[in-house]
Amino acid sequence: MAGLVWLQMMLVTELLQLLLLTQKMKSSSDPQAQKYITESKCLVIEKNGKLRYEIDTGEETRFVNPEDVVRLIFSKMKETAHSVLGSDANDVVITVPFDFGEKQKNALGEAARAAGFNVLRLIHEPSAALLAYGIGQDSPNGKSNILVFKLGGTSLSLSVMEVNSGIYRVLSTNTDDNIGGAHFTETLAQYLASEFQRSFKHDVKGNARAMMKLMNSAEVAKHSLSTLGSANCFLDSLYEGQDFDCNVSRARFELLCSPLFNKCIEAIRGLLDQSGFTADDINKVVLCGGSSRIPKLQQLIKDLFPAVELLNSIPPDEVIPIGAAIEAGILIGKENLLVEDSLMIECSARDILVKGVDESGASRFTVLFPSGTPLPARRQHTLQAPGSISSVCLELYESDGKNSAKEETKFAQVVLQDLDKKENGLRDILAVLTMKRDGSLHVTCTDQETGKCEAISIEVAS
Repeated sequence: MAGLVWLQMMLVTELLQLLLLTQKMKSSSDPQAQKYITESKCLVIEKNGKLRYEIDTGEETRFVNPEDVVRLIFSKMKETAHSVLGSDANDVVITVPFDFGEKQKNALGEAARAAGFNVLRLIHEPSAALLAYGIGQDSPNGKSNILVFKLGGTSLSLSVMEVNSGIYRVLSTNTDDNIGGAHFTETLAQYLASEFQRSFKHDVKGNARAMMKLMNSAEVAKHSLSTLGSANCFLDSLYEGQDFDCNVSRARFELLCSPLFNKCIEAIRGLLDQSGFTADDINKVVLCGGSSRIPKLQQLIKDLFPAVELLNSIPPDEVIPIGAAIEAGILIGKENLLVEDSLMIECSARDILVKGVDESGASRFTVLFPSGTPLPARRQHTLQAPGSISSVCLELYESDGKNSAKEETKFAQVVLQDLDKKENGLRDILAVLTMKRDGSLHVTCTDQETGKCEAISIEVAS
């Protein structure tokens, strides 16, 4: 059941877009319809008073209703859930945006039922977010105001929720379709196109194939920059047989997307004004949506709410699915539905250390991942080296936590070579270590002054 709801949420954005075509947009002259038609990767036309997809199969041209596509997506998800769970699963809880009207809800429910699902309930996304963190459930007494910040792939949704005696009430909400993860990706892709033009004197911004490749590379880089200090974008034969290789630092990404960050913060301020609240009236902030992983955005939200708890311990793109699964468990009488699946937490089996040198020249070990660290985990370490040397080596060691430093076992190293020498002073090397649930370790070392970067991955590090 939980696995089924989890899968459902992975495609909810596409489902909503499809349903908006027929349930909210009356004709192709509607501004929202025009926006979707322009951005859609599939040709959308108006036929017999309804918007439909025009698909060329090679043998014939077919006109497909959005409802049919939604039903097909639900059917495929049902098949996937059956395959993963090993048994048929029919009961589902579906989440929808707060501004989703009754027609859209009914259309979504009908498509799910046509695919063989038993829809237990449709709940709003902000409520699911609160359920994921157990807000108002563990200690239902008392009143608090919660800001739910959801930055998904195509839009920014903000809601101020009142929690009183375990009851949720939406005080104010707003959705901006001009801010979303796709806009961050587009900004980075445009920068990559400019860099390609600067290096090769070719403007590829009007070339659909080249821009699609840049968008795909920018999307991967954007996700990497949420955990790493830099990301490398390499594209084979981007344009006229020319390969493109570009390293993007997190600082560069943050500078490029600064206007989008500002729009997000201004949207929060606008919602608070609309609600008649100040930042001090908010008790907690819940982060949802994959794009709210961006560290700079999280820092700006923290600066706006310095005295407020920022809830981001659950991966933001999983918050709403978890809330839906919890609601499903409550409805079928299995409140501990997710708890049973989440008791097994992968941990680092050994200490992971980095070797340094103190002022006397003696070796010094710093523990970055103590044994028992819950995974996945991420750590940063700044290594200082004399500016007079042209290469720097970061050495990694492991230990069972009982031996002395002399008995540490070296298992990996990262070497930064061909660094520009400095006459005076030290150079700072930022090491970012990310350990996944399976114990594999990804290490990136970056010279903070030049941006030169080296990275390695170790399959089993704990």
